[in-house]
Amino acid sequence: MAADIQNIAQLLDATLDPQQHRKAENLLKQEEKKPQYSLQLLKIVAEQNLAIKTRLSAALAFKNFVRLNYVNEDGQHKLPAEEVATIKQELVGLMITSPSNIQSQLGEAISVIADSDFWTRWDTLIQDLVSRVSPTDYKVNNGVLEVAHSIFVRWRPLFQSNDLYAEINHVVQHFGPAYVELLRITDQQIDANKANAAALKGWFETMSLMIRILYDLTCHDLPPVIESSLPYIFGLLDKYLSYANSAFDDDEDEASPLENVKADICEALTLFSTKYDEDFTPYCERFITSVWNLLSTVGPERKYDLLVSKALQFLTAVTGSKHAAVFNNENTLGQIVEKVILPNVTLRESDIEMFEDEPIEFIRRDLEGSDTDSRRRAATDFLRKLLETFEILVTQVVFKYIDHYLTAGQKDWKAKDTAVYLYLAIAAKGAVTAAQGVKTVNPHVNVVEFFQNHIAADLLNDSGVEPISKVDAIKYLHNFRSQLTREQWQAAFQPLIKNMASNNYVVYTYAAIAVERVLFLTNDQGEHMFTRTDIEPFANDLLNHLFNLVEKDKAPTKMQENEFLMRCIMRVLIVLKQGVQPILDGVLNHLINIIGVIKANPSNPRFYYYLFEAMGALVRYSDASQEAKLQERLWEPFSYILSQDVSEFAPYAFQILAALLEATPSNDLPANYGTLLPHILAPAVWETRGNVPGCARFLSAIVPKAKRAILENRQLEQVLGVFQGLLALKKTEQNAFDILESVVVAFDGTTLNQWFPTILQLTLAKLQTQPSDSYKQRFVRFYHLVAARTDHGLGADFFIKHVESLQAKMFPAIYQTIILKTTGSLARPVDRKIGVISYTKTLCESKEFAMTYGNKGWGWTANGLLELLKNPPKVAAGFGDEIVTEADVDDIGFGLGYTPLNTCKRAPHDDFPEITDVQVWVSEYMKKTNAVTNGMILQFVSQKLSPESQQALAPYLQ
Repeated sequence: MAADIQNIAQLLDATLDPQQHRKAENLLKQEEKKPQYSLQLLKIVAEQNLAIKTRLSAALAFKNFVRLNYVNEDGQHKLPAEEVATIKQELVGLMITSPSNIQSQLGEAISVIADSDFWTRWDTLIQDLVSRVSPTDYKVNNGVLEVAHSIFVRWRPLFQSNDLYAEINHVVQHFGPAYVELLRITDQQIDANKANAAALKGWFETMSLMIRILYDLTCHDLPPVIESSLPYIFGLLDKYLSYANSAFDDDEDEASPLENVKADICEALTLFSTKYDEDFTPYCERFITSVWNLLSTVGPERKYDLLVSKALQFLTAVTGSKHAAVFNNENTLGQIVEKVILPNVTLRESDIEMFEDEPIEFIRRDLEGSDTDSRRRAATDFLRKLLETFEILVTQVVFKYIDHYLTAGQKDWKAKDTAVYLYLAIAAKGAVTAAQGVKTVNPHVNVVEFFQNHIAADLLNDSGVEPISKVDAIKYLHNFRSQLTREQWQAAFQPLIKNMASNNYVVYTYAAIAVERVLFLTNDQGEHMFTRTDIEPFANDLLNHLFNLVEKDKAPTKMQENEFLMRCIMRVLIVLKQGVQPILDGVLNHLINIIGVIKANPSNPRFYYYLFEAMGALVRYSDASQEAKLQERLWEPFSYILSQDVSEFAPYAFQILAALLEATPSNDLPANYGTLLPHILAPAVWETRGNVPGCARFLSAIVPKAKRAILENRQLEQVLGVFQGLLALKKTEQNAFDILESVVVAFDGTTLNQWFPTILQLTLAKLQTQPSDSYKQRFVRFYHLVAARTDHGLGADFFIKHVESLQAKMFPAIYQTIILKTTGSLARPVDRKIGVISYTKTLCESKEFAMTYGNKGWGWTANGLLELLKNPPKVAAGFGDEIVTEADVDDIGFGLGYTPLNTCKRAPHDDFPEITDVQVWVSEYMKKTNAVTNGMILQFVSQKLSPESQQALAPYLQ
């Protein structure tokens, strides 16, 4: 192996070691910049002599590298053409021959490449795949089909378009006939190998992939090659739904290829029943019977979980169609509840084991919908769909079972759990929403009465109550939280908090989840159910208890395991607002301690997102007397994060540091911050995409306070270099303008003279290439900011002088087509206000508008000003009392994107806070200028404006 490949392989191994991973990742970033890095990763993947973990790390690194570096935002290749060609040449063959865990990573990489290149820039791929299909070797076929599926599966969520249909037609034309033929071959091989367990499992894996691809090929339309083969295909699906072979009976926990095939078939049937009803109707009853028989025969073992879930999803889809009538009688519904619903909602041993041994996993599956493929969730969805269609009948039938299990539940807590679960399923109409729980309730039940009669005791009693019964009681409140009045909640809130003292992980976590959601709950007017006044008396004790639960286990992975506790801490701080000030020191100690423990190995993105939102709440609701303390206390952990490049935390640190700076009334830069200037101006920090918005905000906040140091250290060119880099990309052009505006606010015309032509060249060049409306609005805001700052040696004439130096007579065209037109469409009060100030100062002070642009230019400007003053902008000060909602943190995309902290959300920036009433200010400014210039403004008004405009402007000059 070449030395550089050996070096990369060693670095990949080091990334798996918690002690070395940060340093290794930084060294790999350096390797990424070298030529042919992607091909070296593929060589490591292909190297049979290397450990499988190294090859897998290389496959993962390749996938991530391709995701970020294959094309730019315009879809053009960032890699050299020969490297792209080699990747395409090697990748398919490599994936086909790799072990399955590596296949899945390479498959995702192929999917990323296909997103930009398939099919027009990779039109040989499908023929290449078809040429590799084997009539006898399932291993080769499985590799081919994995590649095909990784490309075709991209179609499923896409909207219809001509380009999409062109791609699908290309695939169907070249792949369709071979697909139907391989379906027949696979079926024959399964029959021929029924006594050969290894080959049988291999061919069943092929069949599983074939059925997934059937879904891919038909997810938008029914291709003729599939339509003409439907009788054969449906016959095959029915055959394998009831297929049995003792070769697959050897494992109770892991689904075998046979269960996977049956689950895939049920998923395909769901698609056909909802999308191709006419084609499916002749087969529908036959499949309802087959799926019903299947559900009646599978046991409770975990290996059947996905299959049962997909089978129930098919029956749910049928219930929502014209075929639902098959279920419409009491006897059938009783059979459904008894044979399908009850076996799948009843707690199993495996559920109880998970409750005890993997509590956090139990909570996530139960609460967050990560159990979308669980039996309980699928059975509930089926029952709710039946309820939607036959409301009264289903309620009556299910209540017989609820009553039966409630009676049995007096002696058996598991029976009561079943009763409560059934009640939760039929009492709620529609989904349980994240914000308000159940919004609409079945009119044939009374959820408050049921709680009082059957559940409240489990919430209140300390002894003799099983932990799962406690969880059921808390979950009941959690689900029906918006159905309770404020008075009812005041009675339930303290018992809920009391359950946080439980020594059972799931009970105290559920209590924290319910408390957090109730604190988030608002009425229809947007007012919080519980306010600062309600929680202030016990907030300190509640926060200390939550922190103690988080910090109970000092191991980094354990401390950040439970994001629900940290989310509750965040919510208490947000509701507490300024009430946190007396306990600020204690809260800060806990948050800083937690960062200190987990910074070495951040592993739960949701946890540390809520952690930084909690810190953001402290910054947001602090007063001026505490800002210095916050800056001092947060400096140590944040400077560590930035100096050690803890990439997971850096975007958050920049946002909080920026919010602290923005909140500081002083125009001087705190000493510590000065040391960050070289760091923030170094190109490396901007290379991580997730850093950019936070860095841009931080730089925008630091520039006006550090202007003296920037000039002394000759760093203005570097600041403008950052601006130039961000302006070049569409995704970051808004961030570029944030920095540019901070420069315009910080420096006077004399300082900016030498840089301004280049700034204009860059911004005007983008105006000539079909700019977005948002780009035009930012350019126009930038113009108004320059035009409004006449007292700093800027102003409209400064702008005009530099534009005209680039190209004579260019300014009038920009002014007429871009500035005047776009200003009227500015929506934010701060932007409209700056337009008013800019237009007013232009009318009063611009020599160019007075002399060069004659009646038209001056008149257009006056009319633009009058238009803005019809609805005079009023800028609200600071933050309102709006609801702070947290972001939906997507674990998968984490680190690639940017997650804003809503507690640190930047209020719209008012560059002229001293002007509070724009109408009064305009009038005073114009009258003062008119007096100084011996009546020139009044003279211009009479010469350059229509009688209507003169009349509209008159009140401002009287």
